Amino acid sequence: MEASPMDFEAWSTIYRREATHMQEGSTQIPSEMGDWRYQSIFESANDGLIVSDLDTGLVIEANPAACSMHGWPREEFIGSPLITCIHPDSQLVFSEYIRALQSGGVFDARAFHVRRDNSAFHAEWRVTLFNYQGRPCLLGIIRDVSKRIQAEHNLKQRVETRSHEQATLLEISHTLASTLELQPGLILDQLGGIIEYNHAGLFALDDSSLITLAMRGTPQLGQSPPVRIRLNGPETLSKLFNEHHPIRIADVWNDDPQAEFLRWLLGGEAAVLLNGMRSWMWVPLAVKSRIIGGVGVAHEKRNFFTPHHAGLALSVANQAAITMINAELYGHAQELAVLKERQRLARDLHDAVNQSLFSAGLIAEVLPRLWDRDQQEARRSLEDLRRLTRGAMAEMRALLAELRPSTLTDADLGDLLRMLGNAFTGRTNIPAQVTVNGEGVLPAEVQVAVYRVSQEALNNVAKHAQAGRVEIILNHEADSIELIIRDDGIGFDPGHSESGHYGLGMMREHAEGVEAQLSITSQPGKGTELTLRWKIMKKKEVP
Repeated sequence: MEASPMDFEAWSTIYRREATHMQEGSTQIPSEMGDWRYQSIFESANDGLIVSDLDTGLVIEANPAACSMHGWPREEFIGSPLITCIHPDSQLVFSEYIRALQSGGVFDARAFHVRRDNSAFHAEWRVTLFNYQGRPCLLGIIRDVSKRIQAEHNLKQRVETRSHEQATLLEISHTLASTLELQPGLILDQLGGIIEYNHAGLFALDDSSLITLAMRGTPQLGQSPPVRIRLNGPETLSKLFNEHHPIRIADVWNDDPQAEFLRWLLGGEAAVLLNGMRSWMWVPLAVKSRIIGGVGVAHEKRNFFTPHHAGLALSVANQAAITMINAELYGHAQELAVLKERQRLARDLHDAVNQSLFSAGLIAEVLPRLWDRDQQEARRSLEDLRRLTRGAMAEMRALLAELRPSTLTDADLGDLLRMLGNAFTGRTNIPAQVTVNGEGVLPAEVQVAVYRVSQEALNNVAKHAQAGRVEIILNHEADSIELIIRDDGIGFDPGHSESGHYGLGMMREHAEGVEAQLSITSQPGKGTELTLRWKIMKKKEVP
């Protein structure tokens, strides 16, 4: 049994004091070590005590603890070179300590020792220099610290493992939280970073059935089509999800009821997850009281998964469950957005195109009779008919562009503005003049933003301006654009936002989204002018 640290310090103090007495000449060591007054302490010490000749390096005396520690009988140990106790890997450093000791004092060191049978162990040394029979000698106190070193090593490994696990869990949480799209394979891959497994499957609960979203283990398993596992009633579901606690099965092929239940559950196509496997762990996926699926992992070794594995897997499963719920909500939000967009397009179709076509139809009905009565008035009606049909066509093209967003990025911006102007004129009977100066290609997001601002600006003119004409001017420069939309309407006070003028905020949001500058100048009775400026932001050069 190892002595305590306090004992180690006590031995060192005693022998340092004795060595000092001998160096000062107050005590002379007799010719026989057995006559030494500390002989009883020397023999009974739990730590190894070795006296060696500094010049020859031979062992002069050793206590039973030192002999036993190195596996040598005392009669063979005495007279042997001290360096034979030191492992070759530590001999150079130990020799340097000895040379440094000759200047006096005490040194503490740790060395790798070797026993008589060539087995090695870690030892701590405390060495004192003193004179014996006129010769310099070393008194060494040695302690076997292998168990402590191993404990420190094990602790370091546990700390490193826990740090890796925590870092991986944090990475998994960040990865899953940074996307609204469910990636089942990624969840299993990241789980494999902290829990070793041979086979794994991620399941979703759908109408009383478990469906594999992803499987891992072999290339064939990873590419397998989805497997559906039918659950027979609420009792099966309750047993499988175990009140949201993981289930660990030491051997899936024994007669344990849980093992039998698992083999029954994973019958048919799902049995591939158990081929060649012994251990199984199931972790349910649930958010609050709602069960949405589960994660199953298998290993070829029996009783492989530990409670710690279960805790890690549950942490990942909780993150995965939230991701699955978010992906589901995101899908619903997309469906709702599509529905709202369809409703908006339907309103636009009814408010603009349908109204224009209805007016054109009325003109077409009365035109033959009007021609017989007043040809000059009929020609004006023909011009109205042409304007209405051209406006309806422009509106239809604009609506088709809304249905095909790529049109807004692939078409020329000038053509898009002309289309908006024609649609505006056809809908409102207000002339809209479009002027494009220069040419250039804009980033897709900038072109869409300019289109949306123009679209909203014209809508505001139609609703509020009571204008007689509108100008749309687009100026292309080498690294910038300028859009100007002005009308001769009633204007307004920009400092006072009136009810219903939500379009101004929407236009600012579009402009800010692409870092463009938007300014609106207006006065009551003097019309309104909107200016949008965008310039390419040059990247700063790194010195």
